[in-house]
Amino acid sequence: MNIPTKSDELTRAATPMGTTEGYMPGFGNDFETEALPGALPQGMNSPQKCDYGLYGEQLSGTAFTAPSHQNERTWCYRIRPSVKHSHRYEKIDLPYWKSAPHIPQDVTSLGQYRWDPVPHGDHKLTWLTGMRTMTTAGDVNTQVGMASHIYLVTDSMVDAYFYSADSELLIVPQEGRLRFCTELGVIDLAPQEIAIIPRGLVYRVELLDGPARGFVCENYGQKFELPGRGPIGANCMANRRDFKIPVAAFEDRETPSTVTIKWCGQFHETRIGHSPLDVVAWHGNYCPVKYDLTTYCPVGAILFDHPDPSIFTVLTAPSGVEGTANIDFVLFRERWMVAENTFRPPWYHKNVMSELMGNIYGQYDAKPKGFIPGGMSLHNMMLPHGPDKNAFEGASNAELGPEKLDNTMSFMFETRFPQHLTEFAAKEAPLQDDYIDCWESLEKKFDGTPGRK
Repeated sequence: MNIPTKSDELTRAATPMGTTEGYMPGFGNDFETEALPGALPQGMNSPQKCDYGLYGEQLSGTAFTAPSHQNERTWCYRIRPSVKHSHRYEKIDLPYWKSAPHIPQDVTSLGQYRWDPVPHGDHKLTWLTGMRTMTTAGDVNTQVGMASHIYLVTDSMVDAYFYSADSELLIVPQEGRLRFCTELGVIDLAPQEIAIIPRGLVYRVELLDGPARGFVCENYGQKFELPGRGPIGANCMANRRDFKIPVAAFEDRETPSTVTIKWCGQFHETRIGHSPLDVVAWHGNYCPVKYDLTTYCPVGAILFDHPDPSIFTVLTAPSGVEGTANIDFVLFRERWMVAENTFRPPWYHKNVMSELMGNIYGQYDAKPKGFIPGGMSLHNMMLPHGPDKNAFEGASNAELGPEKLDNTMSFMFETRFPQHLTEFAAKEAPLQDDYIDCWESLEKKFDGTPGRK
């Protein structure tokens, strides 16, 4: 269904050369965009007087003294400075949105878990009231770790805005379309796309087609970046040009509004008399971004054996340990499998990372049954997991010609920290109680005869 929205009131930049449908290509670039001609100062950041009576203001996503290749900031030229979008705060409760550390005493997180899709229900839900935390990891106060959420949205936010001081949000739609009206421009988001909303950026979420459901990775730590490719080289996997940054758009609207802030795991609301989405022009490299997952170019073995699943990493958020991520976002999409004399599905394993998977559409090759679109699973750190019996037997006895793994798109939020279940995940979400039994029928095949397989 088509949902009326407020975003028609946004004044947007004319699409400049090099953009596609109101977006600028690139990841980590320095961008510049203006919704009114001449609104963006040239040759300096903070003129004595800005054109159009605008205020100059910097939004910093890293410490001022961060190394230049990591330093992120954006200069905004806005109708009011952000201090006018902030007033006295009142603490509010969003009971289903949890932050780490959150370790319920009567919930066991040690185990292999899988859930059916969380149903929509009969309640009207916005981006804020429809967020359902499944797991938390690390500590939001020390800015390490993450939380994973399911969102359920049936209604647009009206004269209501939000930002997180705790985290950036990686959003993975599974059904329905959303519009993110941010201070720096508009992102329309559909299934098979992802978006990243940076820490500290104000936005409103509108429902374009619904109801909408999807997954969110809340990153408390260092920002997501593209992984190092090593000997893979400059091409394939996720390419910078396929990431899209919105052009400038602003609202000049006098209407009573609320701004909700997530800060140290708590939620606070302030009331103002206007829209805070009033950035007329901006330049910098700290900005929201979207990415089409169908442009991800997988790489893999072309002769024998099974590479580590790290070759499917789309984005990584580094930790303080070299080579060990705070979070990896990994994508398993359609691809050809051609390895000879090789067990092709994911192998049996346990490792130091905690793996939360979600199914966007289709069938995952290691679990042909039970892992359905909209569902998710959790295999916590150092807990064994792998193919069920049908997947093992099928892959062990298949004729190994070239095979197209088709109609499949799943992902993984992987972190170096243990992921703790929330009460919602353990008691309200549709947990598959029999998931652990999917390995029960695996048989002992050992035969001590030399040379026997």
